[in-house]
Amino acid sequence: MSSKRTDYISWEEYFMGVAKLAGMRSKDPNTQVGSCIVRDHKILSMGYNGLPTGCSDDAFPWDREGTPLMTKYPFVTHSELNAILNYRGGSLEGATVYVTLFPCNECAKAIIQSGIRRIVYESDKYADSDSTIASKKMFDSAGVEYVQYQPSGREVSFTL
Repeated sequence: MSSKRTDYISWEEYFMGVAKLAGMRSKDPNTQVGSCIVRDHKILSMGYNGLPTGCSDDAFPWDREGTPLMTKYPFVTHSELNAILNYRGGSLEGATVYVTLFPCNECAKAIIQSGIRRIVYESDKYADSDSTIASKKMFDSAGVEYVQYQPSGREVSFTL
């Protein structure tokens, strides 16, 4: 009998990798965010930041600045909300969401209401923003755990 491999990726690396891959589907020229919702080491749903189903990526703005209706902000659905809305299996109670960017306050509300109990995030580049501060306050109040992903340092690559 041969020995099994020992250099396989961890569950954390796997699910964050899936979230990163989902984010690569985003058409946003500035920020590509992906999410992967998991329970019992099984993927329940994924999402990325983009326009709602049926809205053409070519018919809406992708700008970050300008008058509100000429920017992406009123139109784009964040990856976490997309992952929650994409789930068709019932309750997300007790699930974990892996996300490449710390959730905004609006996604925090959806995460809490959906029953997700743990967040593993990669980047917290907006940590000082009112939105992120509000998210953390709500997560703390609701008992939702959030931890920053700690990469192993191993480079994970593949060829398409």
